[in-house]
Amino acid sequence: MDIDKSKIAEQFVNVIPHSRVLGMELTSVGDGLAEITMAYDERFVGDPETGVIHGGAVSALMDTCCGAAVISHPSSVGPTATIDLRIDYMRPATPGQRIRAQAECYHITRSVAFVRARAIDDDENRPVATASGTFTVEGRK
Repeated sequence: MDIDKSKIAEQFVNVIPHSRVLGMELTSVGDGLAEITMAYDERFVGDPETGVIHGGAVSALMDTCCGAAVISHPSSVGPTATIDLRIDYMRPATPGQRIRAQAECYHITRSVAFVRARAIDDDENRPVATASGTFTVEGRK
């Protein structure tokens, strides 16, 4: 039986309450790669004077995107959870612009998946943040 990992990753994103509240939308997923966008929303501004989105919202976006990348990897057959995620913030996201996270699950062992990601706004050449992390893997084939 062929498992549609794209569908499973989409369900993963949609079942997480904060993903729905933050308005995350899975725009691309497959073979260990995922992309999720989050529209600008004044409710998530961390600094009212500048209009910059709070780092926690960016963090949640990147973590969720990494999880979707793990689920879509050809060697992953079960759910995942974050073990460790390091995020380096490079600059504030531009107020008014959507933020897009792109993640790649580049290696999987028997029990751990390794992922790297970046968050960008309209300026794709200057990331808002980068991340590297490890995630659980269950029942690897």
